[in-house]
Amino acid sequence: MSARSQPDPAQAQPEPCIPLPAPAPEPAPAPAQHPTLGGAIDVRNAALVVLALLGSIFMLHWAQAVLVPMLLGLTLSYALAPLVDRLARWHLPRAVGAALVLVLLLGSIAGVAFGLRDEATAFVESLPQAAQKVRQLARASRNQPETTIEKVQKAATELEKAATESSAASTSAPAKGVTLVQIERPRFSIHEYLLDRMPDALAGLAQATIVIFLTFFLLASGDSFRRKAVALAGPTFTRRRITVQALDEITDQVQRYLRVQVLLGAVVGLATWLAYWAIGIEQSAVWGVLAMLLNFIPYIGAIVVIGASALAGFVQFGSVDMGLLVGGTSIALRTVSGYLLAPWLTSRASRINPVAVFVGMLVFGWLWGLWGLLLGTPVLLIVKAVCDRVDDFRPVGALLER
Repeated sequence: MSARSQPDPAQAQPEPCIPLPAPAPEPAPAPAQHPTLGGAIDVRNAALVVLALLGSIFMLHWAQAVLVPMLLGLTLSYALAPLVDRLARWHLPRAVGAALVLVLLLGSIAGVAFGLRDEATAFVESLPQAAQKVRQLARASRNQPETTIEKVQKAATELEKAATESSAASTSAPAKGVTLVQIERPRFSIHEYLLDRMPDALAGLAQATIVIFLTFFLLASGDSFRRKAVALAGPTFTRRRITVQALDEITDQVQRYLRVQVLLGAVVGLATWLAYWAIGIEQSAVWGVLAMLLNFIPYIGAIVVIGASALAGFVQFGSVDMGLLVGGTSIALRTVSGYLLAPWLTSRASRINPVAVFVGMLVFGWLWGLWGLLLGTPVLLIVKAVCDRVDDFRPVGALLER
């Protein structure tokens, strides 16, 4: 073998091995995260909110005698403001226009009452006869064969009577010479009832007077309160612009709601009058006016009209079928107005949730009674218009949104 074919000893040495870095350990899987609120709930803030809410409810109930006339006057001024504005555009002073509109409104109410005085008198005079017929029906139902439930009730009454007699016999007899005294309830007197209700009637008349004068002052003042509210909003242009937008929306929403309610009331009253006249119900015009007025009370007014009209049909015709016919007619009219006409008009008039309207009616009805049922929806419209433009209260406005 030649020297050229021998391998070089330097090339025969193995190359040094470079150690590779150890692989990094895989991170442990993160625990599952549950969805949480944006921030922790501050217990102190929540307690303050609850206390403020309870205090507001107490103040609303305590100041009912002041707040209810104020809200009635404000709502009535919203309803009559377009008429006064139109008269003002005809260069009639606002004070004169406001007085003229109120006089026409009160005169219209007095004219309707005067025109229906005969039917209203006959309606009131028929109430004792209706009560007498109901009592006769109750007596006739007692003479019918007893049902199973009535037999069980009668047996329970006899057992209770026997137990009472046995307990009375076990006690010592009263001493001789003791006079047995039996207390009888006095009979109902309409004169005493009216005398007892006289203070309430005078208080209602005083509140009605306050509402009329407050409405007049609000209509005569025009935009003065609006300008003052804008001035109190703050020095910046943004605050004043937001205040103007809120006031415009309050005016627009309340006026639309009142127009819808007046239109629905007129439709329901006219349809009730014609339907009852076709059936032959006496004093059908009075029933039409009652249906129109009670239509302003959500839910409760419809229930009162349906039940009372069904009872009137039964009393007048002496037949359960006629009572059911009259009540069914009222239900049909309320169904058409409540499920077809009212949603379509309300969707155009306001953007408030029907559930919020129902809950608000319950809350304000609990606070203010009948007036709360009338004022609950306008108050919610005002609250929503304000909450939509205040950052901290926008969730409340979104909750009230349709």
